[in-house]
Order: sequence, then C-alpha cells, then structure tokens
Amino acid sequence: MSTATARHAYFVTGTDTDVGKTFVSSLLLARASSQGYDCFAIKPISAGCSTDASGNLHSDDAQCLQQYASIKLVEELLAPIKLPAATSPHIAAAQVGERLQAGRVVGHIRAGLSTRASRILVEGAGGWRVPINMQEYISDVAKQLRLPVILVVGIRLGCLNHALMTAELIMRDGLPLAGWVANCLHAEEPFMAEQIETLQKKLSAPCLGVVPYAANGQLTALIDSIRWPSELVSPLADDKN
Repeated sequence: MSTATARHAYFVTGTDTDVGKTFVSSLLLARASSQGYDCFAIKPISAGCSTDASGNLHSDDAQCLQQYASIKLVEELLAPIKLPAATSPHIAAAQVGERLQAGRVVGHIRAGLSTRASRILVEGAGGWRVPINMQEYISDVAKQLRLPVILVVGIRLGCLNHALMTAELIMRDGLPLAGWVANCLHAEEPFMAEQIETLQKKLSAPCLGVVPYAANGQLTALIDSIRWPSELVSPLADDKN
C-alpha cells in the first residue's frame, strides 16, 4: 500500500559522466519503494543505447531505474529519447541526423510527470553543462522544469573542484540544490574520508548520504545509506506540503 503524502520531484545531475547517477537514482527509488511510496524515474535522454535484433534501441540506465520503481512507466515516458552513440547528447543526436531542443525534451518529461506518484526523479545526461545542441545544455532542461536538484558526486581525484563548481552553477542558474550524495566509486580511494569531509564543510546543501562501493551490485542492501531530501523535514511538515 502506498503512503499518502505530498509529491516530491527532483532533477538528478552529476559532477561528470560515470559518477553513478543511475545507481544513486535507483537506490533512492528502492528506498522510496521500501517505505511504501509510489515512485518512478524518467531518463529523458539516453546515449549509448544497445540495439536488439529488431533494430529497437534500449536504454540500460532506464531499465535499471524501472526495475526499482514501484510505478512502471511505458517506454515512451520512461526513456523518450534514445541515441546509439555513447557520447555527448548533441554529438549522438547529430550522428543520426537529429537535433535536440530543450523545449521538446521538457515536453517529453512533462508527459511522464503527469503520472501520479509521491516520489519522482528526472535523471539528466552527463554533467550540468553537457550540451544538447550548440546553444543549449542539459541545465536548460532543468531550468525549464524548475525542479530542485540532487547532485551526485563520484568520489575520486578531482571531485572537489567538479562538485564545488557544479553546485555554484546550479545555484547561479536559479535552482535550489536540495542535497548531494557522495558515491564511492572504488573500494580503495586515497583520501576518501578527507574529500567527503571537505565537501560536507564546503557545500551549503545537506549531504543525503555516503554510498559505499558496491562490488557485488547488491543495491537494495544499501538503502539505509541514503535519504530523500524530503526525509530531512518532519513527517508533519511533509504532510502539509
């Protein structure tokens, strides 16, 4: 049975590509599902999709999100734009003779957002300033949606610079940074604890969790390592929203 509560939707971005946006988003969905919330995620732009025998493109990231969502979206809403080349969206689109536009991407997302749920994620592509064409970036999609942002920080050498600059850009673009997640990409990372401590002191937004390295991929075992931003307020306040 789902928990009746307010609707909370967030845009998920990362400090770079391959920092674990899909993993963290799936973890948040698994946590919400375990708490009885109706939840789903949308992956509006998927690059690097595989092709089946019938020539249909499939997004592994979108299917991972679907696996942990309590509400299963149809393919057209879950992953509306699928591109074969594993590169920046504007390059991948050009490879197949297409041109992405922020307004059209937002239209696809809003179609998915019409589905009722209390916990919703929209996962971006790459980092905050990844181009979708020669004039627009993935951040322009987020700005039109006006959703608060969750920042996934892949803990590795260079993450401090990337995290601080990304957080600054998000807020400069006029969007609230609802929180950030430290995603440990390796079992052994030099100065991991020191890097996370630095981010906790430097970033103004709350840390939503430190996700340990999951060598065996047992995602559901990690749901207590993370929180939704809405969990930072009292249940009474949540009901009033």
